[in-house]
Amino acid sequence: MKALRDPHRVLAGGLAAIRAQFQVPEGFPPAVLAAAEAAAGRVPDRHVDRTSLPFVTLDPVSSTDLDQAFAIERAGADLILRYAIADAAWFVDDGDRLDAEAWKRGTTTYLPDGKAGLYPPALAERAASLLPDGPRPAIVLAVRVDPDGAARLDGAERALVCSRAKLGYATVRDEDVPEGFAEVARRIEAAEDRRGAARVDPPQQEVERDGEGRFQLGFRPRRQAEERNAALSLAANLAVAEALRAAGTGLFRVMARPDARAELRLRTTASAFGLDWPEAMTLEQFERTLGGTAPREAAFMLAVRRAGQGASYAPFRPGERPWHAAVAATYAHATAPLRRLADRYVLRAVLAVTAGQPVPAAVSDAFERLPEVMARAEARDGQIERAVIDLAETVLLAGQEGQPFAAVVTDTGANGARIQLCDLPVVARVAAGAVQPGERMSVRLVEVDPARRALRFEPVG
Repeated sequence: MKALRDPHRVLAGGLAAIRAQFQVPEGFPPAVLAAAEAAAGRVPDRHVDRTSLPFVTLDPVSSTDLDQAFAIERAGADLILRYAIADAAWFVDDGDRLDAEAWKRGTTTYLPDGKAGLYPPALAERAASLLPDGPRPAIVLAVRVDPDGAARLDGAERALVCSRAKLGYATVRDEDVPEGFAEVARRIEAAEDRRGAARVDPPQQEVERDGEGRFQLGFRPRRQAEERNAALSLAANLAVAEALRAAGTGLFRVMARPDARAELRLRTTASAFGLDWPEAMTLEQFERTLGGTAPREAAFMLAVRRAGQGASYAPFRPGERPWHAAVAATYAHATAPLRRLADRYVLRAVLAVTAGQPVPAAVSDAFERLPEVMARAEARDGQIERAVIDLAETVLLAGQEGQPFAAVVTDTGANGARIQLCDLPVVARVAAGAVQPGERMSVRLVEVDPARRALRFEPVG
């Protein structure tokens, strides 16, 4: 799960209840499993041989559903990122059992103790995954990155690739990755800064024990290898988006920036954490000053993620330019087809556009239907993530009933005041009248209910 890890499995009982509440699938129907085993045996016969290219993958050490591999070469002042993406569409046909099940799920759903995959393991963790144990079918994007960090799609093809190594974020060394890896990332990040893009990926939260045996929520900052790898994916997705938009087709990721009320709440949250956010500085500028290594900075980055108006998908419309505020550009999802349904169709469109062929009717039709399907899946995943964090907060505060906590009011409404604890990444509501956003107050923890994943505070004095 992106938001939280539970290495000691202290949340096991509560996670089981969350799985039941949100009907998270425990596996796949037998017919779907059988279809996956049959599809896994398909021999790629529409793929050019690119096994000589030195691709590597870079993911969490334990990951086995590997969507991307990369190789890098120089072309004068430019760098060419060869980005191999798992060819899920090779194994899944329109309307077959695998396709129908994927449309039901929309995404891979992650929890701290496991996941419910978009596709069965026979594909997602074996035949389609870009593991380093033999050739795999892939869609290879050629992304040209110029010295200013502009990314352009030079081409796309179906190809057989062979990963040289499965690298892990926690163990990778500079000498393990292709030459130019750090330079591509530096260029992309510099272009982000010039565009005014925001960086809202908070560090991962972890449930851990302190020196006295009590549980607490800590933050694990993103490693440099993760940041650089994310830059490669960003470059590929930006290049794909511009290529599709120019061709008058596509499915785009769109997001508005936080509105004025949400930004006001964030300013009071920053105040609660003792962070200096100058009045003249925009949210995007302030975010770029945060490293995310200090717990309070990490907690604020998590608050920014919660405050956003949410990203969604939108098909191409003539005369409209789809926009993603956090990226500050036109943006598409294409690089995780083993985990997101939409990416499989975006990649099919890319193959058609770069070959000068019409986009298949099934793909154009899917672009119209996918926004609703993906919104439903992401809403479910968001509810699950919120439930998991609520559960972790009850574990964190169990046994501290009666204790006072410093808090800042971030918002008010008919249901009372929303508060942010000053010393913990916990947001709650409290019955309090005549308080204003930004006002500091002291609250007492009255009740901790892990079964309902609920905390109850009351004002002190």
